[in-house]
This record gives sequence, structure tokens and C-alpha cells, in this order.
Amino acid sequence: MIYWFMGFIYLGLLLFSFLFNSFLFIPFINLLYRWRFIRQKQITKDFQNKRAKIFDRFHAGKAGTPVGGGLLIVISILSFQFVLLPILKFYHHQGFKMAYPLVDETNVVFFTMISFGALGLYDDIMKFFGFSKTGFFGMRMRYKFILQWALAFIIAAMLYFNLGINFIYLPFYHSLQLGYTYIPLAATLIVWLANAFNITDGLDGLSSGLLLIFLFAFWIISYQAFDTFLGIFVALWIGAVMAFLYFNIFPARLTLGDIGALAFGATLAVIGLLMGKVVAMLIIGMIFNLEGLSSLLQILSKHWRHRKLFPVAPLHLWFQYRGWPETKIVMRAWIIGIFFALLGLWLSFA
Repeated sequence: MIYWFMGFIYLGLLLFSFLFNSFLFIPFINLLYRWRFIRQKQITKDFQNKRAKIFDRFHAGKAGTPVGGGLLIVISILSFQFVLLPILKFYHHQGFKMAYPLVDETNVVFFTMISFGALGLYDDIMKFFGFSKTGFFGMRMRYKFILQWALAFIIAAMLYFNLGINFIYLPFYHSLQLGYTYIPLAATLIVWLANAFNITDGLDGLSSGLLLIFLFAFWIISYQAFDTFLGIFVALWIGAVMAFLYFNIFPARLTLGDIGALAFGATLAVIGLLMGKVVAMLIIGMIFNLEGLSSLLQILSKHWRHRKLFPVAPLHLWFQYRGWPETKIVMRAWIIGIFFALLGLWLSFA
């Protein structure tokens, strides 16, 4: 009976989040235009060089698209979750089962999404308004990377000390206790998935569609684990992403921006860590991992071998370079993403 009741609540919140965000996105897009929060043309002077030909051939037409859809999603789901917290606390005090202490779980999820979202928003502002040209701090890769690691270690410490998580589940083996080594492992996964998601966010509908698939898979896992907080949080998130995807499919009227990409990637990692389903998380997010790995190998090859491993990276840009239309790449990535989500789900129950 209780499973039926919670399923009813989750689905209701998902539908509410979808409808509410659907009505907000049109005025929000107009607001982004007024703020001039739009994608800039990345290469103008040196368009004839080889890199410019490869990249701008596929992406120059995206200039002028509003960026920052992730901001509305972050504000929306965190606001709704915050409003629902008193109800969750009431049921918690009545003996309603929770996977973790409610306050501690709320703190780690909220801190992850807000901190990485703030970092992404700052990066977006630097890019769009050119503050870095004035000699201000800017967001060079080394600084962004240092801040990501600092935030990731704080989050990993919260998981370890506040929630007492120091294990991961291995399929067909049950749990593996890691002790203090859990902290660097968790931090690495958070930084990895945040950047892998950000790299994947390059084609219309690609990252948001894969995000939707990932969230549905972990919604089932959280429901099975009876994690009420995550069940509600993911339901609100799914509804908001569904509304966003309507405007993000080709040709996109709105993109996530770094605020959404970094916040969502890091939070996905934290959800996987909260469930202990690290192996399932990496399999369900396989497309994110392949995109991130292709860019990492390209960077390492240029650094150590002084030549490229691929003509272009990440993976989706390589497929474009090979002549695949953008929509074909996205649709096939979704299909492959569904397969890996089902595989990850199967292994999560092993």
C-alpha cells in the first residue's frame, strides 16, 4: 500500500513540475534575450584555419541562442523541494522510513547543485560579458578545475562524515567497504561526471535527453531503495527537464549553459554515491563517460605525443566530422543511452 501511495505522489509531483516549468520557460527565454545572455560566435578572425573549419562548420549557426536554461531548472526543483521539506520532516518524525537523515541528505544534495551551479554561472558570465578581458579573475581552466576539486572534496567529506557512507555496491558481490579511500574516490567521480556532462552538452537535445534517461533509471533505483527524499527530488527534476527538452531539441531555442551542465553532472554523481550504485551509475551514464573519455584522450595525446589522437573531439563532434547529421547523432545516442540505462538497472539489482 505504501509503495502505491508514494508512486502516486512521485508521479503527481513530476506532472506538476513539468506543467509549471513549461509555462515559465517562454517568458524566461525572453528574459535571457533582454539580458543578452546568448551564445556568442566563438571564432571570427581566424575562420580559415583548420580548427575553425571543423568546429564552425557545425556550430556557427548556434550563435545567438539563449544560454542558461539550467538556471531556471535549478531554481525550480530546489524551491519545490525546499517547500516540501516540512512535510518530509513531519513524516520522518512519525516514523516514516528514510534512507538517510533528512537534513544531512538535503544539505549534501542542495550544496552540490548550488555550488557547482554557481561555478557554472560565473563561468557563463565570464564568457558572455567578457569580464575576463579586463584582467579580472576570469575562469581559466586551471582555476575552474581547482575549484571543482575543492567543492568535490567538501561534498565527499559530507557523504562520508555526515551520512556515514563509505561503501559502493558491486554487482553480484554486494557491498565493498572503502574506509577513508571513499573520499578521494567520491571526489573523483563528482569532478569526472560534472565535466563529462559539460562536454556532452554540445548538440541540441543530446545532454538533456540523456539526462532524462539517467534520471528515470535512478528514479526506479531510489524507489526500490525507498529513499523518499531522492524519489521526490528526481521526480521534480524529471518534470523540469522534460519541459526544457521541448525547447532544446533541434533547432534549440534554449541551451543549458555551464550552470546547468556542471550542476547536473555533479548532482548525478552524488545521487549515484548516495545509492551506493557507482558501477550502475557509470554504466547508465555511459555516453557521458565516452564523451568525456574522448576529450581526455585527445588532451593527453596532444600533451604527451604532441599530436591529436582524433581529428576532432569530443565524440559527438567526431561523428559530425564524419558526416552524420546532428539529429541522427542525438537520436542514436538516446537509443544507446536507453540500452545502457536498462543494463545499469539490471546490474543494480544483481
